[in-house]
Amino acid sequence: MSDSVSKIKLTSNKPIYIDNDPQDELFTLNLGPTHPATHGVFQNVLQVDGERIVSGVSTIGYIHRAFEKIAERRAYYQITTLTDRLNYCSSPINNMGWHMTVEKLLEIELPKRVQYMRVIIMELSRIADHIICNGILGVDTGTFAGFIPMMVKREFIYEIFEEICGARLTTNIGRIGGFERDFNEVAFAKIRQFVKEFPAVLKEFEALLDRNRIFIDRTSGVAAVDPETALSYSWSGPILRATGVDYDVRANEPYSSYEEFDFEVPVGTNGDVYDRFLVRNHEMWQSLRIIEQALAKIEKEPKGVFHADVPDFYLPPKEQVYNNMEALIYHFKIVMGEIDAPKKELYHSVEGANGELGFYLISDGGRSPYRLHFRRPSFINYQMYAPMSSGMLLSDAIINMSSLNVIAGELDA
Repeated sequence: MSDSVSKIKLTSNKPIYIDNDPQDELFTLNLGPTHPATHGVFQNVLQVDGERIVSGVSTIGYIHRAFEKIAERRAYYQITTLTDRLNYCSSPINNMGWHMTVEKLLEIELPKRVQYMRVIIMELSRIADHIICNGILGVDTGTFAGFIPMMVKREFIYEIFEEICGARLTTNIGRIGGFERDFNEVAFAKIRQFVKEFPAVLKEFEALLDRNRIFIDRTSGVAAVDPETALSYSWSGPILRATGVDYDVRANEPYSSYEEFDFEVPVGTNGDVYDRFLVRNHEMWQSLRIIEQALAKIEKEPKGVFHADVPDFYLPPKEQVYNNMEALIYHFKIVMGEIDAPKKELYHSVEGANGELGFYLISDGGRSPYRLHFRRPSFINYQMYAPMSSGMLLSDAIINMSSLNVIAGELDA
């Protein structure tokens, strides 16, 4: 920064320079759309004085795929593959959220065992997403050591998904009304193995960074946001809870029987990068608690139940399709999207890894949505990035972006 700039006062919009030298010149810096530190395809056009950001403009839309318009021409079950490509770091949560929205439209009640199975998948997805965010935050602040063992466990979560549905990243997991098949014994064994082994890795990760002087100096007090400002920007998820607001959709608007589980909602105090890191770490511990409880609850339910009785929207088994005319007719009608849905307008949300993931659906009684809007937490949370970067050092702006965990696929629908 120029020697003539003696002090910066931060306001809600931009910094005010005192003792400003008229000879000073700002330069334009493109942070993105392909910069490795952005961790996604989005751009910030920054005005920079030395290493300090004076102002910036965020540019999005680089991977806009018109999902909401595509959904208006697709049968309800075909939209699941679109949700995969929102937050692809935890796509099963997107899948489950969409299925619950359609089930709300159709007034389908799921068996308890199916709801518990969904809870396990969603909490594994949350852990996988937080591993990425906090692991990368460590890398961006200078340590690669904690990232590797955590990524090994994320890989193991993908192995569990692969065992259940055959896919890893864009999972297309589950169906309207439940799952396409029951969890086999290998899947349950791997889930129990993960619950047993992951705590040691998470403890090691926390021991490396939680009280690390360098890490604390780099993150504590950086990009601090107060609760009022966070709420005014409609923040949700870990970054909102880091400001001290204890809002979690699982607790405030329970779904999939979350009201039956004993878990805590971690909250921070300062709303800075360090608090966001701590909140996500604590949420991983809570997810483990929830998974353990779900496994215990499944043991008490009748075995072999993995979907509701909804023949109009759930594909019959292949052997029945080949040998039974009624099953063949249902199979054809479902695949071709020839079953009308009720006329209704509704909103359903789930607690995604980045915040409240919502689906606003209008059905006019046809075979596809009349209108569908995704409430994408990354899109809403990212609004504040440019204003809050004003007056910040470029190096701090990088880790601020990491702590927001902006996923490009969720930013652009």
